[in-house]
Amino acid sequence: MADAAPRLKGILEQLIGTPLPVRVRAWDGSQAGPPDTPTLVVRNRRALRHLLWKPGELGLARAWVAGDLAVEGDLYTALDRLSGLIWERDEETRTLTRSLRDPGFRSAVRGLLALAGSPLPPAPPPEEARRPRRGLHTRHSDRRAISHHYDVGNDFYELVLGPSMVYSCAYWPAPPPRGTLEQAQHDKLELVARKLALEPGRRLLDVGCGWGSMAVHAAREHGVGVVGVTLSQEQAAYARKRVADEGLTDRIEIRVQDYRDVTDGPYDAISSIGMAEHVGSRRYLEYATALHRLLKPGGRLLNHQIARRPQRDETTYRVDDFIDAYVFPDGELAPLGSTVTLLERAGFEVRDVESIREHYALTLRGWVANLESGWSRAVALTGPGRARVWQLYMAASALAFERNRIGVNQVLAVRTPESGACALPLRSRTWN
Repeated sequence: MADAAPRLKGILEQLIGTPLPVRVRAWDGSQAGPPDTPTLVVRNRRALRHLLWKPGELGLARAWVAGDLAVEGDLYTALDRLSGLIWERDEETRTLTRSLRDPGFRSAVRGLLALAGSPLPPAPPPEEARRPRRGLHTRHSDRRAISHHYDVGNDFYELVLGPSMVYSCAYWPAPPPRGTLEQAQHDKLELVARKLALEPGRRLLDVGCGWGSMAVHAAREHGVGVVGVTLSQEQAAYARKRVADEGLTDRIEIRVQDYRDVTDGPYDAISSIGMAEHVGSRRYLEYATALHRLLKPGGRLLNHQIARRPQRDETTYRVDDFIDAYVFPDGELAPLGSTVTLLERAGFEVRDVESIREHYALTLRGWVANLESGWSRAVALTGPGRARVWQLYMAASALAFERNRIGVNQVLAVRTPESGACALPLRSRTWN
């Protein structure tokens, strides 16, 4: 008799201590759980072994990336219903956190072991980053982490990001369908340019320049000279071709270079868009100090950065297992207050902070839509595992921004001269 799904549902509910909020379909075709909800498809017993050997988020992620676990129905709804059991940090509700001294818990684990079959641990999917934790945020480890995430093929990024090739939060005039991803990314680049007061004759350093979108926009639309630096060889090659195609080689230089090795300042302005998340808390003051040194007195920094909510005990913070293993190895998020404090310690005067959290949720949903509409091509370009990594990470991130679990902020900071004059307008914002 096909009964794997009812058995699995009962075991999981015993482990998590609450009814399972989605339907389950198992490898034997059996189903169990509430109707009219997304279905968690457990394609084989190996999915359970992933969970047993790595309980919680990483085990589920491995099963998903390997294709042993899937969702039928709306992915956002499924992730939203499961988020309290998997991703949220309340240790009382996370999967498999109850004490092994609990007889019911031990019974459930034995049931899961029996249902999973072979006791041997399955190998992690090849998409998982494997590296020692020693030497975090050295030049070598940063290059390796950046390569893991960005050097997966420019064609894949074109499919996901669209023609703008901007891999950071867009700035939406209105939600879709009134606003488009392409227009929103153009508006974000223009917003950065306005905040930096870019104009002909000035010099911009774009730290973490990606595929050259900000550099091209700044040079073409505002007449500035630009130096863009990245650690990704593939990004640099793409950006250089783009610069040449635009006829902007006399205004833009793209380098494969660590920001710590830039010595040809001073610059009038620095843009750092979606790059600081890779710096790490131990290196952040070094990062801020380096950028302060590279600016002229009166020069401006626009730091566009994802932020997490602060914790009561900051020493307990750790990066999500899935994100660390599959998406951004060595990446770290900091609370907004910590970022502002470190910028000020480096000598900056912070003049404006704009939260655009809801904009990132819209952006991520746009990227997921691009990926899913071009799924066959994405799989052909990068393989099914990598495509599943991106689908899961972007959909889960969209929900995290919508639920205010993480945010994103543009921080405008100035290297204010001793005179105190920094040439900013008395009113820099217009509120509707």
